Amino acid sequence: MNAEHKAGWILFATTALAGLGWIFSKETIQGLPPFGFVGLRFLVASICLLPLCIKRFRELTVALLGQAMGGGVILSLALLSWVYAISISETLGEGAFIVSLSMIIVPIIAWILYQDRPKRAFWFSMPIAVAGLAMLSLTNGWNSSAGQLWFLANACLLALHFNVNSKLARKVPVLLLTCIQLFVTGVIALIASALFETFPTSVDASIWGWFALSALLATSLRYVMQTLGQKGCNPANAALIMLFEPIWTVVLSIVWYGEQLSGNKLIGCGLILTALIFYRTDGRLLKRRH
Repeated sequence: MNAEHKAGWILFATTALAGLGWIFSKETIQGLPPFGFVGLRFLVASICLLPLCIKRFRELTVALLGQAMGGGVILSLALLSWVYAISISETLGEGAFIVSLSMIIVPIIAWILYQDRPKRAFWFSMPIAVAGLAMLSLTNGWNSSAGQLWFLANACLLALHFNVNSKLARKVPVLLLTCIQLFVTGVIALIASALFETFPTSVDASIWGWFALSALLATSLRYVMQTLGQKGCNPANAALIMLFEPIWTVVLSIVWYGEQLSGNKLIGCGLILTALIFYRTDGRLLKRRH
């Protein structure tokens, strides 16, 4: 298995953790304020990673530290918009697929920022993936809501962060970069919580259990794996692999919350998988049939 295929499998596993993260987060904010939850979650995650990378700080220049922190600012804005959208949204499935639009936006931003033109196969795959996302998002009709708009804002910010992080991962050690960005996100989120939220006087023990899963598995481990995957994977390729996150989220929502998987959602998942296969093979599978 070559390096890029290995990176692809790491990203695929990352999408499963990300899907679990939606469940962990939804459960946690039943007892913690959304911004406060994100702040504590990412601060704890960064502290867990610190012993593994503290010696690497000496390798950083001031410029690289500033760039890593800048990436953390983008990530914090993305996460704050995401958790707020979760707190006001009734379903996880639709939100997950709106957020996954960020993976469609990623190659376009890479082209704009870095003149990194996507492969030709991407432009054939993208409309298929968008159609699949539409089938999933429009299952019960499209009714514009505040939650959908916040999920869309999150998608745009995630696409920007994905591109910036892919470049930073080639210049800054993975664990160190992840630790810095998680710390910056935690600090900014806690500041936002202090300004706009009131922390409860008591929190149930079960909420802290969900919080621990969110911080350790869906944050520390997930972002290390994502950064590793991005380091060895073409951005457009990585972007399409990350489309598996909403599929995992829908499946887990069905298992955990009993959400219904309609015919439209099945068609949508099929279209997304078709787009992924087409892109991954540069259309070779379809060409062989002719």
